[in-house]
Amino acid sequence: MKEGFTIIEHLQLPSDASSIVEVENLIDKVCTNLGVQEDAYGNVLIAVTEAVNNAIHHGNGTNAKLIVDVAVGDKDSEFCFRIKDEGVGFDFNSLPDPTAPENLLKESGRGIFLMRNLADEVEFDGVGNSVNIYFSK
Repeated sequence: MKEGFTIIEHLQLPSDASSIVEVENLIDKVCTNLGVQEDAYGNVLIAVTEAVNNAIHHGNGTNAKLIVDVAVGDKDSEFCFRIKDEGVGFDFNSLPDPTAPENLLKESGRGIFLMRNLADEVEFDGVGNSVNIYFSK
């Protein structure tokens, strides 16, 4: 997370699909407390739950003993969700284009594309096992 953000919420979740409910509740709480407009709420919900799903399934391989760490940072004009898993990461600079004709019928591979199109900024840290998703207020 960039400098200047204050952590206002923090969750540590097991890598289990049922953890998504807790993340949705966190998003509701944060968006309400920060006064996020209703039309922006959907973008936050989709982008953040997609990142947590990726962390659970791809990062931690749905191993419930491994943790997904979710932190929310606040700053004057923006807020950020940081999602970190315990996996080995991935090469986030070499992702196939999900809009390319050869990828259109694939059942996966659109999550990061969605995150990048719904958030103001998406940045990966280190080896790719941590992502920061920024939204304007």
